[in-house]
Amino acid sequence: MANTAVADPESGLTRAQLAQRYGLRVAGERPALGEYARRLWAYRHFMTAYSRAKVASSLSNTQLGQLWQVLTPLTNAAVYFLIFGLILAQSRSVPNFIAYLCTGVFVFIFTQTAATNGVSAITGNLGLIRALQFPRAALPITVTLVQLQQLLMSMVVLAAIVLITGEPITLRWVLIVPMLLLQTIFNVGLSMVMARLGSKAADLKQVMPFVMRTWLYASGVLYPVALIREHLPSWAANILEWNPPLVFIELARYALLESHQANLISSPLKLWAMGLLWAIVMGVGGFVYFWRGEKEYGRG
Repeated sequence: MANTAVADPESGLTRAQLAQRYGLRVAGERPALGEYARRLWAYRHFMTAYSRAKVASSLSNTQLGQLWQVLTPLTNAAVYFLIFGLILAQSRSVPNFIAYLCTGVFVFIFTQTAATNGVSAITGNLGLIRALQFPRAALPITVTLVQLQQLLMSMVVLAAIVLITGEPITLRWVLIVPMLLLQTIFNVGLSMVMARLGSKAADLKQVMPFVMRTWLYASGVLYPVALIREHLPSWAANILEWNPPLVFIELARYALLESHQANLISSPLKLWAMGLLWAIVMGVGGFVYFWRGEKEYGRG
């Protein structure tokens, strides 16, 4: 009723009409999706600079510094190799198990950390959100950019491992670039979904380690997925084949490991189609889902 009442007797205009005449908007109003995307693009330099600062400061208090970006996945791979490669003897059934395992670990950690850190993208930056006006989607995007920079450093080490363990350099190696592009788009959308969920449920951060550990075991990182599929009904095995990290891991192994070509879970064409579909669905869907909650972030 207040908006329909005459606010200016001289002009006879209501409050809504006056606001429209002078270009006034409700404070904190959510912009249209297209306008939101344009504003976000305008902050691209902020996101790249902020992500670089995050990478530089994340391990600045340790003696080895940013070297831990490579040592952490290598240490994880070493532990998994001890358990699954030596103790459980998976290395006997998988050609070049070391390169197979390291590829899976490095690629999975990229998605794992994007999801886990995305949960606190909003809650961990409340001071910045309340002090400055900017598209909040910049924060989960920055989370993914930080992890991407760390992954690129790790990929150099992975390439060395692959070569040392006897894999040849082939033209398929160039496919690692579009594969990482698709995974990055997927991770950005996933990080946005987790950021909005994390802003609503503070306890989600405590649950994430259990979720990610389950996801790890279902993603063919440590052993062939065929071992799991043997104990699943056909419908569950088909769903497992569409597991996003598994798709991206298989694409990476297809690009880098000549020894794995005969053991892919699907044809390369189907893997690329699934990877593209996941990137589009999660990238677009995650962006829209996060945008719909724009007015909620930083309040309370």
